[in-house]
Amino acid sequence: MTTTRESAPDRYETVAIEVDDSGIGWLSFDRPAKRNAMNPTLNREMILALERLEADERVRVVVLTGNGQAWSAGMDLKEYFREVEQAPPHVENRARRESAEWQWRRLIHFAKPTIAMVNGWCFGGAFTPLVCCDLAIADEDATFGLSEVNWGIPPGGLVSRALAETVPSRDALWFIMTGETFDGCRAERMRLVNEAVPTERLRARTVEVATRLAGMNTHVLRAAKVGFKKVQQLSWDQAEDYLYAKLDAATGHDPEQGKQQGLTQFLDEKSYRPGLGAYENEA
Repeated sequence: MTTTRESAPDRYETVAIEVDDSGIGWLSFDRPAKRNAMNPTLNREMILALERLEADERVRVVVLTGNGQAWSAGMDLKEYFREVEQAPPHVENRARRESAEWQWRRLIHFAKPTIAMVNGWCFGGAFTPLVCCDLAIADEDATFGLSEVNWGIPPGGLVSRALAETVPSRDALWFIMTGETFDGCRAERMRLVNEAVPTERLRARTVEVATRLAGMNTHVLRAAKVGFKKVQQLSWDQAEDYLYAKLDAATGHDPEQGKQQGLTQFLDEKSYRPGLGAYENEA
């Protein structure tokens, strides 16, 4: 598999993009000396990087990971808190807006499938983009923590909302209130991540899942994942209306005409079984 590191016209200082020949776009936190802590520059560059990956027709799935020994240690305490809080109010407002823009607004409904590959430290504010990725695979030895109480604040931003989305309340409150750390295996048991695998298997397993998604109909995948996330906030009646409208929109505007191909291959050609795999795109 060939992987090409992208060099943007305005070179990124804090993130890195690589695109391989299987349709996977690798988006990395790239502040290894700071354990990939998120500062205002990183937040701005993540917005630009996600826009670029969304527009890149080679990219069919995005993997968010970290360079070095960490996924992300959360918000940069010096740059994001002390320096921003000492600046005029509009600076703090901008920092919060840019942080939210990529960490959940862009990621949670991103046009392409997203996978968090958690390769090391994942703390505090990093829980928001972790949860807002569609899927997550972690190193069994990765270290997770909600350390905010240890230095005098409750979890910041939307971290508590992210936990409420994925983790049972007893587990969430335990780690929010104690500030204790936990590993990838515990994260899997709590359903914070889909799977935890040995270090030597992490990239291979992530590539395996990403390659499968990259081979599927991205138009329909987007409709499926957005539909699921939206209906969590709706009543059954509202969900019925919304999902039928989403189904009609997804099939009517699908450039692959996947529904028609799938029905033909299953009913007429008898060439595949929907329960065991995806149709072969002949468009």
